[in-house]
Amino acid sequence: MSALDLANQLKTKFGELLSAPSEFRGEVTLKLADAERIAEVCEFAKKSLSYDMLLDLTSIDNYGEDPRWTLVYELYGTGHGCYLRIKTEVSEEKSELPTVTGVWRGADWHEREAYDMMGVRFRGHPDLRRILMWDGYPYFPLRKDFPLAGKPTDLPDVAFTKPAPLEGGPFVTVAGGKDSIAREPRVRVPEN
Repeated sequence: MSALDLANQLKTKFGELLSAPSEFRGEVTLKLADAERIAEVCEFAKKSLSYDMLLDLTSIDNYGEDPRWTLVYELYGTGHGCYLRIKTEVSEEKSELPTVTGVWRGADWHEREAYDMMGVRFRGHPDLRRILMWDGYPYFPLRKDFPLAGKPTDLPDVAFTKPAPLEGGPFVTVAGGKDSIAREPRVRVPEN
């Protein structure tokens, strides 16, 4: 059975809730219209279609558009060797959807990262806290409205005793450059 066949079974089960499967370069994608139903769709994909692995969960910031975020779930079935991508969207006002940690325990860290970097919350998550940034960090650094140069801040007794060194980063990539070292992402000091 192919990934397209499995995607069509998922579409048959959930009807208008899912888009028709689209295939591009051998990858099959379904779009879920209601993010509130993501856990239910993923549970069916695991139990009935044998997608036993959540390979990745990523978030895309569509800054300036509504809904603001697209969440992308990359699934894989070890038994049949098929991949499936499920996309759903979440608005900035809501910025919350149900967790899928009850379906795949490995979703724990993926959801924590999406929360930490983008601010998307997962209702029912067993331990939704920062995973890369320190507790108390006030920003979400992968949002498109977060400046590449960073933001100045003073966070005493959180991560440092002096102002946190946010200026100049996280990392800035320079397009072009004379060699790979010049193009390498790194903290850049503004030139005067």
